[in-house]
Amino acid sequence: MMSEIRSNSGTGGQNTVRITLRMIGPSPPSSLDVHSPIKVRDLRNLIAANGRFPLENLRLVLQGNVLHDSKYGDDISVHFNNGDTLIVAVKPKPPAKHIQNGFDEDEEELKFQLPECSGWKRRLFIILHDKLKIPDMLLMAIFSLSTKVWAVIIMWFILAPIAHRLDVGPLYILGTGFAIIFLNLGQRQQGDMSAYSIFNEDFRELPGTFNAEQADRDIRAGQF
Repeated sequence: MMSEIRSNSGTGGQNTVRITLRMIGPSPPSSLDVHSPIKVRDLRNLIAANGRFPLENLRLVLQGNVLHDSKYGDDISVHFNNGDTLIVAVKPKPPAKHIQNGFDEDEEELKFQLPECSGWKRRLFIILHDKLKIPDMLLMAIFSLSTKVWAVIIMWFILAPIAHRLDVGPLYILGTGFAIIFLNLGQRQQGDMSAYSIFNEDFRELPGTFNAEQADRDIRAGQF
């Protein structure tokens, strides 16, 4: 037997439609009058309140797609037609932390989350992630670079054909390699020692450095 639930949420100008809720489990289906379109967030709150379900564990599935409250910071709305069926599932509580193996946490860390950024970066992310299906690891590399670095990369590709026409392509690539090395050397703080003794005062070496003199002393001392 199908029960009936009425919705009092929504604003004027929206159509009211009747949808069918099907719970995963032994519970019978029920009907629900909702406004269309309706925000997924409001729909979840309505179903959780009427069914006394835990809101944080409630999952809604429409036509094989899981409904999310928001995407890239924008609320998502869903359109219903009369007679549509919505699958309602309650996610079971996770096991205690001391028996979890941490795999889920590792998977979440590998998923790229777009930080707060400008509109054009968000649109670019939507195109790369949703339409081109670029892996998350590559998205991390793309969006971790600053605008200045991207400007340098674009300029490098613009100048590369010019260097090729002037027959200085190998020098162009070698110069790029040396530039990358020197720009990433960083700066030592006062009192810091270099890993290369030639750059240190009195050619002092870092403790534990293994060199030819150390090897010669060990051989003469019979430690090899």
